[in-house]
Amino acid sequence: MGRFFSLTKEIAIDLGTANTIIIHNDKIVIDEPSIVALDKRTDKLIAVGKEAQQMQGKENERIRTVRPLSQGVIADFTAAELMIRGLIKKASSKSSWFSPSLRMVVGIPSGSSEVQIRAVRDSSEHAGGRDVYMIYEPMAAALGIGIDVEAPEGNMIVDIGGGTTEIAVISLGGIVSNKSIQIAGDDLTEDIMNHMKRAHNVKVGERTAEQIKMHVASALTELDDPPEDYIVHGPNQMTALPMGVPVSYQEIAHCIEKSISKIETAVLGALEQTPPELYADIVRNGIWLAGGGALLRGLDKRLTNKIGIQFHVAEDPLLSVAKGTGVALKNIDKFSFLIR
Repeated sequence: MGRFFSLTKEIAIDLGTANTIIIHNDKIVIDEPSIVALDKRTDKLIAVGKEAQQMQGKENERIRTVRPLSQGVIADFTAAELMIRGLIKKASSKSSWFSPSLRMVVGIPSGSSEVQIRAVRDSSEHAGGRDVYMIYEPMAAALGIGIDVEAPEGNMIVDIGGGTTEIAVISLGGIVSNKSIQIAGDDLTEDIMNHMKRAHNVKVGERTAEQIKMHVASALTELDDPPEDYIVHGPNQMTALPMGVPVSYQEIAHCIEKSISKIETAVLGALEQTPPELYADIVRNGIWLAGGGALLRGLDKRLTNKIGIQFHVAEDPLLSVAKGTGVALKNIDKFSFLIR
């Protein structure tokens, strides 16, 4: 009976540059874009998540949309706090829990500085968190994939998010070596926007570029099961007249090539720094891909061919970190790697 009246609610948050996911009672209660719409004059919250995303690129003199996180870290402290609070409120209205005190575990990039960690803690506390724990995202991804992170063997995770790609070698419940680069999903989106402007003279916004990425982006120029060309609509930059341009996966593969090569180089760099005993484990276990970037067509195949170690895509790469944060929440007393 006492459990029912417990005043502390527990939630796990995967605070991502592109999406924020909240887990309560092992269930995903929120999976929404990390974006807020604010009143330009008062900075009051108008909308959060999906509603705010629909306003993106369509703002007027009263409304501005903000993505509080940039490259995996909080860039706008006030907006981040409003977003966390707004999404928690949304979650509580969905599952009819209201709690004066929240215990939360939040996923953060492994390359976070003290200042960045404090920003996440402060934002979470201001949004109602009483007990705030943090977990590094590659560690959370490993837990979400189902790896025994406390085992005495090496596992490598490559987590390609919206703002950062994090590469970590995990063994004995700790991160042995990690590399965090600021090349990830957002950069691929930007590559596509620039390419459309340069090659087709057509101006596309962030949301359209995201659509192109989802429909036809590929890490390889030759795919066994190629997607159909995607028709992009937008204004011609010279005439401002509407255009419809078909875009193929090969074309997008060429335009994101530079960014993919940088991720490849970072993985090789991380492997170079790995102690030999753990390196042997990684060759045996393969390397896991998590995060939205893991869904890029042909990426696992390309990395496997280039590096000579088998790459596996996590079962639900977009949710790996969130699921792992949920696992950490259930084992707060057991896991020594959580950050207070």
